Amino acid sequence: MPSLEGNLSWAPLAERLDDVAKPVADAVNTVPSARVAIIDPHLADTAAFCDAYDVDPAASANCVVVTGRRGETKTTAAVLVLATDKADINGVVRRHLGARKISFADQSETEVESGMVRGGITPVGLPSDWKLLIDERVVERGEVLVGGGVRGAKIIVDAAELAGLPKAEVLTLAMTEEMS
Repeated sequence: MPSLEGNLSWAPLAERLDDVAKPVADAVNTVPSARVAIIDPHLADTAAFCDAYDVDPAASANCVVVTGRRGETKTTAAVLVLATDKADINGVVRRHLGARKISFADQSETEVESGMVRGGITPVGLPSDWKLLIDERVVERGEVLVGGGVRGAKIIVDAAELAGLPKAEVLTLAMTEEMS
C-alpha cells in the first residue's frame, strides 16, 4: 500500500549531505527533521517515482518556479503544491506577486540561479531573493516528500519547517474544481 516513505531507505539529511544539491546541504539547519533517500534519477518525475517506490502521490509535493513581471520588475517564486493538486499560477500566484504577466521560469536560468536541477528543485536552499509560496494543503499534510535539488534524491520534511523558511508564505494555491 502506498505510503509517505514507500519502500525506500531513509537517513537524516544532516548525515547524508553529499546526496543532495549543495544549496540544499548548505540549508540543512533550516529543516532539522529532514530525511533523505537515494533514488534512480530516471525515476525522479512524480508519477514514475511514486509507482516505482510505492509512495503515496498525496504525500508528495511538487515545486515549480515561476517568473512574474510588471514593467521592469521581475519576481521569481517557487510554488509548492501537493502532487495531486494543480497550482493556480495565472490567477492566485500572479495576483499575489503583483505581476501583470507570469510564466514558468526558464529552466536553464533556474538551474544556474538555484544550483539545483530540473526534476529535483526543492524549497530547501532556494536563492534568498526568491519568494516561496506554499499551498495550505501542503502544510496541513504534516510531513511531505520533496526533491533533493538533484534527480537522484528525495527528502521527507515537516511542512511546518518549510513554512518557516525565509520568504515562505502559506496561501490557498491549489485550484478548486470551480477554477479549472
